[in-house]
Amino acid sequence: MFRAIADVLRQIGGAVATVVTLPFRALARLFGGASSAGHGRRV
Repeated sequence: MFRAIADVLRQIGGAVATVVTLPFRALARLFGGASSAGHGRRV
């Protein structure tokens, strides 16, 4: 019973984390690419 609830919460948490981090990953890729192209180094 508790294991099933924990599994559901874990799946929901994983989905939420993925959705929340996607825009930040996109921004990091944009700024990371711009900074590496501009300064010639990668963070």
